[in-house]
Amino acid sequence: MDSNLPIGLNPQSALELAKGLNDLLADLQIFHQNVRGFHWNIRGNDFFELHFKFEELYTDLQIKIDEVAERILTLDARPLHDFEDYLKTSDVPVIKDITNGSEAMRHCVAAFSVLLVRERAILQLSSQSSDEGTNALMSDYIREQEKQVWMFRAYLG
Repeated sequence: MDSNLPIGLNPQSALELAKGLNDLLADLQIFHQNVRGFHWNIRGNDFFELHFKFEELYTDLQIKIDEVAERILTLDARPLHDFEDYLKTSDVPVIKDITNGSEAMRHCVAAFSVLLVRERAILQLSSQSSDEGTNALMSDYIREQEKQVWMFRAYLG
């Protein structure tokens, strides 16, 4: 009898991966909500530029949230789906009432740093587990987010 999941992964490895992905899901959800607040509340000379940039960012985060939740389901686990769990789990702090563009950008860089640490840990585990689906997802996210960090830091000077 085959002890693997239908996708060929060891159930214990899949469970560990799903745990890491649920932690990432919580981080993404809190970051997404923070960025929506930045988008709504930004003021100043860079309003138009940053209002658009934050909308672009939260739209991308929404896509990633869905992809991570679907990956968790693919691993035969259940994605977190309420803000109480997100708040307990996330390493991204809730940020409120930011109107200054530079301050908002610094919070974005800090959140990306949290995501990148989490994604690298998931990448290592997925590699050890021969989970190419999760591996490819994390690899893509890391590449994209490293570029975002570079660009946001360049903006900040």
